[in-house]
Amino acid sequence: MKESFNSFRKGLIVSCQAEGNSPFNNPGDMAKFAVCAQMGGASAIRAEGLQKIRAILNAVSLPLIGLIKSSFPDGSVLITGKEKDITDLVEAGCQVVALDGTFRLREHMDGPSFIRHIKSNHQVNLLADVSTLEEGLACLDAGADAVATTLSGYTPGHQGAQRNMPDFKLLKKLVDHLGEQIPVIAEGRINTPELAREAIGLGAWAVVAGTAITRPQTITKWYKDAIKA
Repeated sequence: MKESFNSFRKGLIVSCQAEGNSPFNNPGDMAKFAVCAQMGGASAIRAEGLQKIRAILNAVSLPLIGLIKSSFPDGSVLITGKEKDITDLVEAGCQVVALDGTFRLREHMDGPSFIRHIKSNHQVNLLADVSTLEEGLACLDAGADAVATTLSGYTPGHQGAQRNMPDFKLLKKLVDHLGEQIPVIAEGRINTPELAREAIGLGAWAVVAGTAITRPQTITKWYKDAIKA
């Protein structure tokens, strides 16, 4: 097992990301969130965008899972969809690169084919974000070093599915079928410590939490909606 993954086994990976008009959507503030995560005992950071990643790497000593977001033609999010993205993230210092492992096409390849191509041409640890067991199995066969449940509920045809809770059914399937070969990481709507503990109990290698830690506006809305209800 590669040292990059061993270092955050049974740990918390904090996703330090901000988008749109968030006042934290800048490298300096994302680095501060990463520092807070390290102070709190996080095992690794997941971050998007080269400038933010460089700032975070300068601020903390934790392993970093890097990605670059763009879009598929239908407007849905594409995670690290270009070969140049991979090169840039590795050169920036990312120990692991997260990419879209779904069957959707990017650079004329689906996720597993893209993984196979990257593994044939680059020395890099790849975390495949998937939405189904079938995608996870295909990514394993293609050479992915780990898989994550990140995209469950966020792909066309499945948008909104399980939107309020983690997809623990998918997590358990991936653990049962892939867990003895590569790490299976739980990500997506893990908004409480209790859910994180449940994910580890189901066999997750590690747990990613983001919104509940680094998006105060969303957390505020949770409270407001609960009070209103």
